[in-house]
Amino acid sequence: MNPFLATVRRDVLLAMRRKSEVLTAVFFFVIVTSLFPLGIGPEPVLLKKIAPGILWVAALLATLLGLPRLFAADHGDGTLEQMVLSPSPLGLLVAGKILAHWLLCGLPLVLLAPVLGLQFDLDASALGVLTLALLLGTPLLSLIGAIGAALTLGVRGGGVLLALLVLPLYIPALIFGAGAVEAHIAGLDVGGHLSLLAAMLVLAAFFAPWATTAGLRIALE
Repeated sequence: MNPFLATVRRDVLLAMRRKSEVLTAVFFFVIVTSLFPLGIGPEPVLLKKIAPGILWVAALLATLLGLPRLFAADHGDGTLEQMVLSPSPLGLLVAGKILAHWLLCGLPLVLLAPVLGLQFDLDASALGVLTLALLLGTPLLSLIGAIGAALTLGVRGGGVLLALLVLPLYIPALIFGAGAVEAHIAGLDVGGHLSLLAAMLVLAAFFAPWATTAGLRIALE
């Protein structure tokens, strides 16, 4: 696990030297979620109804902002080639980079969501469900996004192509993540939604590093 932890630490330290890249996704999430209550007006029933979808879509798009840079810097300076030639399994190193991406782009959104949810008149229990859903869903977004980032690495106009590849795959996470909060607000059981999110996360955690590794090898050929 030492190469895995070293990769996570390296990526986090490099990101801390370029704080603007990390803060861009956070500010985007805050601004987008804050504009809707201002534009729609102080209608508690309406705000509570649209809150899950808005918060999840904003989190999805904020996560997408950091994906083009996931492998681009390492590809540009030759680090990626050294990772491929390293005696450590490439899949393990890729998993470390994905975890670092989530720590920088996903975890801040999870921590901010309960605060921003107050704008939509969500009660404490609904905010708890929202936080738990994002805690399960944002790593899933990073894992799926890493596959798209690997497949579009070095491609001209890769950012647009990445969005076209990844956004359809994000739809199940969006449906079950927002659906869990909506079910809780309606007084229904949220266990099914959260269980499906957890199942998708486990599957993605198993397959995504392998698929991302295959995509990187293709991009480097």
